[in-house]
Amino acid sequence: MVVVALFDELKEQGVLLEGVILKPNMALPGLDCPTQDSVAAVAVATVECFLESVPPGVAGIAFLSGGQPPELATSRLNAMNARTTMDRRPWPMVFSFARALQQPALDCWHGKDAQIGAAQRALIHRARCNHAALHGEYDVAMEGSLEFSKAS
Repeated sequence: MVVVALFDELKEQGVLLEGVILKPNMALPGLDCPTQDSVAAVAVATVECFLESVPPGVAGIAFLSGGQPPELATSRLNAMNARTTMDRRPWPMVFSFARALQQPALDCWHGKDAQIGAAQRALIHRARCNHAALHGEYDVAMEGSLEFSKAS
């Protein structure tokens, strides 16, 4: 497995694992795969994979969104951070925020000054949803909640 080989080499080179943040993708079926796994199945497969290959001393795992729709990526991160999963893993699991955070704002903005406010609200909303997912507290109902979007 590539991740095991990576950490074997890092150990051989004397790299301090407490200073390493792994930046992988989640364990996902291909985008064109006709059978897409459930949110729970992706979370379990991803956590199991890293439990078998990532040393406990690693500082954290920061996921790339891998082209997932923002809401689905947030749901999957949330499932990995749910209480039942958190108890089993030694490192925090977060997003390496890029597309999963920025795309909704970019989709609103389109470079138009008149859309700046809407883009800012979309960015804040996505950040709040992902913050909730970091604590296993995200619910898809937050996606349509105007109060959640405006909450401080």
